[in-house]
Amino acid sequence: MKKEELLEKLNAAWDAFQEAYAGLSEAGLLEPGVTGDWSIKEIIAHVTAWEEEALKMLPLIQKGQRPPRYKDLYGGIDAFNAQKAAASQSLSLSQVLQQAQETHQRLVDYIQQVPDELFTRDTPFRRRLRLDTYSHYQEHTSAIRKWRERRGL
Repeated sequence: MKKEELLEKLNAAWDAFQEAYAGLSEAGLLEPGVTGDWSIKEIIAHVTAWEEEALKMLPLIQKGQRPPRYKDLYGGIDAFNAQKAAASQSLSLSQVLQQAQETHQRLVDYIQQVPDELFTRDTPFRRRLRLDTYSHYQEHTSAIRKWRERRGL
């Protein structure tokens, strides 16, 4: 896969993620129960937290380093998610949406400057990028769509 193809895939998944909640009222974006107890606002903050992680970990991988384990840093992935969810609770919906756009743009800008050879085969860099971005977006896009279907939205 070439970098341009990967960026197209990432952008298509990002657009689908945003479209999944487009048109909902603020109350709809704040309603709990979309995924577990999480609202769409919390899902957006969660996706942003993982994009921020990508921005921290991908440069390490690019240098040939192994990123630290979440078990060692936070007590595991679930603990990381809980910590990040708690940290985003104090943010307003508009802050979460703005942070999501800014973080996503920083991620795209970073990917555009990374050497092409990191995308030509299944590298640790490409695997981490997939897990933290477009496959992650798809997971939450699906959950939001199912929630909207159940709610008739």
